[in-house]
Amino acid sequence: MTHLVDAGPEPDQFLMPSPYEASESFRPVLFDPARPSGAAALAALRASGQVREVHDRIEDQVEELVRSRAPQQALAAQALRRAIGEVVDGRPDAYGRWAWYPWSGQLVHVLPEAEFRLVRTDRNRDKITREQQEGLLRRRVGVIGLSVGSSAALTCAMEGVGGAFRLADFDRLGLSNLNRLRAGVHELGVEKSVLCARRMYELDPYLDIEIHRGGVTEESIADFFADGEGGSGLDLLVEECDTPWVKVAAREHARRRRIPVLMDTNDRGLLDIERFDLEPDRPLFHGRTGATTAADVQGLDRDQSIRFLLDIVDEQRLSPAMTDALTRVGRTLSSWPQLASGVMLGAALVTDTARRILLGEPVPSGRHSIDLEALVPALAALPAPHGGTP
Repeated sequence: MTHLVDAGPEPDQFLMPSPYEASESFRPVLFDPARPSGAAALAALRASGQVREVHDRIEDQVEELVRSRAPQQALAAQALRRAIGEVVDGRPDAYGRWAWYPWSGQLVHVLPEAEFRLVRTDRNRDKITREQQEGLLRRRVGVIGLSVGSSAALTCAMEGVGGAFRLADFDRLGLSNLNRLRAGVHELGVEKSVLCARRMYELDPYLDIEIHRGGVTEESIADFFADGEGGSGLDLLVEECDTPWVKVAAREHARRRRIPVLMDTNDRGLLDIERFDLEPDRPLFHGRTGATTAADVQGLDRDQSIRFLLDIVDEQRLSPAMTDALTRVGRTLSSWPQLASGVMLGAALVTDTARRILLGEPVPSGRHSIDLEALVPALAALPAPHGGTP
């Protein structure tokens, strides 16, 4: 959960993190300036020298709040100022929350949670109704594998598909990841789970995000799927890793707990839907791997792992470029190719499908492909321009 400083007898209960702790942090700290403890802790933070930038556009946010609550009213400037003043009760500095992001040193003034959520998702209406949005924000989504999966997690957060998330990846950001991950060169070496959580919290400081820095292992997988403090576990899993044991074990746990699973392969827009919530006896991977268990795929070498992954995705359905690349991995290619366009398309497919499943739409299990080269085909040769020669 986000750390909220708004209660307690002493303001010094909030301890400033060390530079190392700030560099490893991924959760913002929220201050309630209307409470004495929150105001004192906020003042201590401002005096600490750790705030690099203050961003206060609270009255602009309140204006959006007023307009979203009554879009039918065309308020004149004076009436709008009066409405804003009524919301902040004459004390804009003490209204809402202040969110401090230790990794960037930014201190941002935001609306209270309910009002923030109403305004931030207002332009979703009525593709997503307010009632549906509130329901979606009560759901918990798990994402395993944060090279491809980070885009899916971020898009879900952006659309309000889930208010709580569990993110798992053991890896750190490398330069070659920047062809498909939303990050910068100043973040090289940062854990992918930390990086993804930061991006999501920068969109919405009220999210509830857990990270599993070591990825999913035999020792940690039960915790990844376990019920939280409120008694609820995952409502949906997005699986985007390339380790055979994790792929199988995650589905075995999801099937036992009746959790639907989505997987985007980002080649020809391939999306897999496995509705273990509706079909608890459904074979994994649509039956393509038979009765293979997680124990069966433990310890596979590189060639065996690639062969197993090809069985899952159906080698015959791969694009010619991917089919060719897989024969050269480890020889002339360091790994299989992934493009930003394919990853972003996959994030859209995952988010749209996750939203519909979590809203109770009758989306069945299956495999679907959105092949952009087929939808927007190229001609054998372009016609000559008017008046020109071929």
